Amino acid sequence: MSSTHTPAQETKDMVRRKYAEIAKSDKETNQSACCGSGPCSTEVYNIMSDDYGQLSGYQSDADLGLGCGLPTQFAGIQPGHTVVDLGSGAGNDCFVARHEAGPDGRVIGIDFTPEMIEKARANAQKLGFQNVEFRLGDIERIPMTANMADVVVSNCVLNLVPDKAKAFAEMFRILKPGGHFSVSDIVLTNELPPAIQSAAEMYAGCVSGAMHRQDYLDTIIQAGFDQVSVQKAKPIVVPNDILAQYLSPDEIVTYHKTGSPIESITVRGSKPAGTCSPNSGCCE
Repeated sequence: MSSTHTPAQETKDMVRRKYAEIAKSDKETNQSACCGSGPCSTEVYNIMSDDYGQLSGYQSDADLGLGCGLPTQFAGIQPGHTVVDLGSGAGNDCFVARHEAGPDGRVIGIDFTPEMIEKARANAQKLGFQNVEFRLGDIERIPMTANMADVVVSNCVLNLVPDKAKAFAEMFRILKPGGHFSVSDIVLTNELPPAIQSAAEMYAGCVSGAMHRQDYLDTIIQAGFDQVSVQKAKPIVVPNDILAQYLSPDEIVTYHKTGSPIESITVRGSKPAGTCSPNSGCCE
């Protein structure tokens, strides 16, 4: 019998296993590596993550240091909004979103790692939040009905999804007409060395699974979004002691010659008003 275990499924299984390990680790361990994965670095503490400390609603117990931006800071969440966080982890962005959406709002976190869902639910219960929920689910098939969310956020997660076009199509489906998203993600500005491209650890670390920046933006537009804009961009410098796990000294020199090919961007896009998702009945 031939195996039905596709490369995409193998990638998902690898990412799920890695993030199950991360759910059981402390923040310091996670932040010392790329997006909470890969070999530990002795050169820097934070490689990709931004400081959430200044954001209202921040809960340090829910921050595993896995992000590469602050999408909730740019998301324009208003009181009463329904907000969906894709790849919600331990609940960090959900709790910041809840502060913005207020007691009349609703926040739904989606994650495909059971250990993360368990951790997030425990955090929400400890905080006594009644309008935050966490659902086990795949971003390529979000467990929600269409036209439900006012805002979608995601932080350093979509680059881990094998079928990014499907992920953005699902985001489009669950957003209400006129709704919008703000996501932080890792993209490439130049080619990665083959050794990094093929490294499973660097995939789980949000690097070798990343798309070229323009391809990423084109994928968003092809999903139907308009008013697509880059809200923030920053280069990601991977320290030499991490690169040395994959590259020779000469390859490291070549890698640095053209500057870092890895960039964190925060992108916003809107679902056009008057547009309803297929088979939703919203326009009937």
